[in-house]
Amino acid sequence: VAKEFFSLGLDSEVETAVKNAIEFYRANGAEIVDVSLKNIDLALSTYYVLSSAEASSNLGRYDGIRYGVRANDFKSLEDIYIKTRSEGFGKEVQRRIMLGNFVLSSGYFDAYYKKAQKVQALLKQEFADCFKKCDALICPVSPTTAFKLGEKVNDHIKMYLNDVYTVPVNVVGVPAISFPCAKDSKGLPIGLQLIGKKFDEQTLYNLANYYEKHNGGER
Repeated sequence: VAKEFFSLGLDSEVETAVKNAIEFYRANGAEIVDVSLKNIDLALSTYYVLSSAEASSNLGRYDGIRYGVRANDFKSLEDIYIKTRSEGFGKEVQRRIMLGNFVLSSGYFDAYYKKAQKVQALLKQEFADCFKKCDALICPVSPTTAFKLGEKVNDHIKMYLNDVYTVPVNVVGVPAISFPCAKDSKGLPIGLQLIGKKFDEQTLYNLANYYEKHNGGER
C-alpha cells in the first residue's frame, strides 16, 4: 500500500471501499506493507506528454495517400491532407495529435518531452523499489465512480484526471488488473486495481480470483 494513492483527489466512498479490500486481504493471510511512490502525482502529466507525442508520430502516416481512408471531395494535395485528417480523426484524437506535435517541436522538445522521459525513468525506479518489498500494489481504479454519459465531455481536464490511477502502469510498463469491490451510495460499482511486477500477471489473476470467490462475489 502506497499512502500517496490516497491523496490524489479520492472520493471518500471509494477510499473506504479500497481500505476495506486491504483489510480483507490482511484478514485472509496477506502481509500488508507500506511503500512509497512519492512522485506518483507526476505520472498523469508525464503520460499525456509521452502518449500524445507517440500518437502524433505514429498517426502522421494516415494522410489519405499511403495509409488511411481518403476524403472523397478534394481539389489539391493539400486539400486531401486537410480533409482526410479532419474527417478521419475524432476531436480527442486531433487534440492529442496537436499536443504531441507541440511537445516534439523545436524549442519545446527539451522542455517537455525529454523532461517527461526523465520522470518516466524516475517512476520506473520507484515502482521497482516497491516491488522489492511486495508482490503487488493495491489502489483504486478511479478517484470517483462513473459519471453520466457526456457529463464531462467539455471539461477535458476533469476527464483526464480520472486516469490518475490507471496511467502510471502504462508509464512504467507493468501489468494491472481491475475488478469491482463494492458499490457506492448510488449503487454504482467501485473499482479495485492491483498492480504487479513485469510479466507477473499470474499473481494478479490469483489475487483477483481469490477476492471474487471469497468476498461475496461482487461483480
